[in-house]
Amino acid sequence: MDSNKTLTLSPSPHVKHKNNTQAVMRDVLIALTPAFIWSIVIYGWMAAVLTVLSVALCVFYEFAYQKLTKKPITVSDCSAAITGMLIAFNLPVTTAPWVLIFGCFFAIVIVKQLFGGIGKNIVNPAIAARIFMFVSWPGQLSHFPKGYYNPFVSADAVSSATPLTALKGGAVPETSVLESFFGQIGGSLGEISALLLLAGGAYLIIRRVITWHIPVAFIATVAVFAFFFPQAGVSGLTSMGYHVFSGGLILGAIFMATDYTTSPVTPVGRLIFGVGCGLLTVMIRYLGAYPEGASFAIMIMNLLVWYIDRITMPRVFGQRKEKKAKEGGEAK
Repeated sequence: MDSNKTLTLSPSPHVKHKNNTQAVMRDVLIALTPAFIWSIVIYGWMAAVLTVLSVALCVFYEFAYQKLTKKPITVSDCSAAITGMLIAFNLPVTTAPWVLIFGCFFAIVIVKQLFGGIGKNIVNPAIAARIFMFVSWPGQLSHFPKGYYNPFVSADAVSSATPLTALKGGAVPETSVLESFFGQIGGSLGEISALLLLAGGAYLIIRRVITWHIPVAFIATVAVFAFFFPQAGVSGLTSMGYHVFSGGLILGAIFMATDYTTSPVTPVGRLIFGVGCGLLTVMIRYLGAYPEGASFAIMIMNLLVWYIDRITMPRVFGQRKEKKAKEGGEAK
């Protein structure tokens, strides 16, 4: 045996997988691209401007913070880009660009980096930023133009009540459930096409980036309650269609509630998490002052993930026997 050779020991696991963080985030970007393109078709070039600006700001903030604190630069993993895209998807196209300066800073620096970076944050950064911006500048996030929007031509900025707003006020929405499904309604950039978001979710499930548990449990819970408790005198089926295909339910259930860091690790835990998100969404939509509740519901459930994991994690093999043996020794 050659004495110059060294034996290197390292802890498990030793199996390497090609799906690193960058590959996973790249798949998420691909899944979001159809909805991004459709938002440009519906709202025009301002949709692209807001999305690109949001992504650029998030990447810049992460790079600058890590550079100033002399930490490893991780912007190449694309997680900051995903956060930026999701922040833009949660905003109406009429949002002033300066709002993103504060929103993206809050998401990347306050929610993500100050907690230790990727994998350490306790709530989803994009959702936290969305709620922060809504609380700080509610007027900016409450105006939803219908169709193409040109910020230099006021005639194009025709405001239209979203289906959820109409139902909340006891009125039948102007748009049909089918229009909501295909994305021919007013709303945030990422809320206008349930079809394309569902297609992106199917892609992520096929690629095994996410599992079906949280999206199905989340959406099904809202659908069941909307069916049995319709609003504005519409049929149960129509109510279910509006509540599922309008607002941020599909976007939140597929792309934000499934965040690895802020969701449970066990299948049972994910089902509990999804049902909890659905129940809270329905409660906020029906009983709260705001017609949408998906973002608030997800952030609340993010804070309960540790407890869900604790009660759903399988027992370590032999743990009960060791505990009994210890108790028996103390009794003697």
